[in-house]
Amino acid sequence: MGETASGPVRCNVLAGEYSGVAVLTLDNPPLNVVFRGLTEALGRALDALAANASVRAVVVTGAGERAFCAGSDIAEFQPLMQPGRIGPEKLELQHRVFARLDDFPKPTVAAINGLAFGGGLEIAVCCDLIVADERARFALPEIKLGVFPGSGGPVRVTRRVGEGHAKEMMFLGEPIDAVTALAWGLVNRVVSQGTALDAALALAATLAQRPPLALALCKRAIDLAFDATEDVAIAAALPLSECVFTSAESKEGVRAFLAKETPSFPNALHTDSKD
Repeated sequence: MGETASGPVRCNVLAGEYSGVAVLTLDNPPLNVVFRGLTEALGRALDALAANASVRAVVVTGAGERAFCAGSDIAEFQPLMQPGRIGPEKLELQHRVFARLDDFPKPTVAAINGLAFGGGLEIAVCCDLIVADERARFALPEIKLGVFPGSGGPVRVTRRVGEGHAKEMMFLGEPIDAVTALAWGLVNRVVSQGTALDAALALAATLAQRPPLALALCKRAIDLAFDATEDVAIAAALPLSECVFTSAESKEGVRAFLAKETPSFPNALHTDSKD
């Protein structure tokens, strides 16, 4: 918990309607803005979910209908505008917690309802997949305050949309709509008004049925594409492939394929789905 002029911050971990899926809600009315208390609560929630063996996938969303998260609490800025303060008192913590979400060992899906601005967009792009309401809007408006995104945006947004689109977002600071975000590759799916959370839950439920070890190592292999040269990344992915090919998951997947059956992966959520 923490306090701002807008009241208490609640970063709630709610029970999803699907078994095996947790919903992490950023809850700081009216626009779920980021400040130190919310960042700390987000870190604690991620630690709890990572340690919870019954959780197979996580959906991150914002409370209410107006915003997923509208960015940082600007009222927090003024005391930090002195040399040596913004890093230790804000950005270093955000870097650690956002990186924890980015590197989370289970699949994550952001459900964007309303605005995803500034630090809110920086949180969203830490998730593996992003589902957006057709009314959602996305922006990195920090340039209008004389700064630029300081919690991973220049890297993570650029990886999703490319240099030209990233510079347009960060240089101009103007919002883009959900259709543009989809065309640029910023989001994975756009859904009808009011259905982003349901769509994200359905997607997460499918991921919860997938083999967890293979998902985790696949995510690590994809990340290597951005963290190393091509030859180094491909070589580093080899032991990851060795790990999954010798796993119980792989043995079950091959057995089920040859038997023309639906696989029953160890430690995955089992349903009647044929996906």
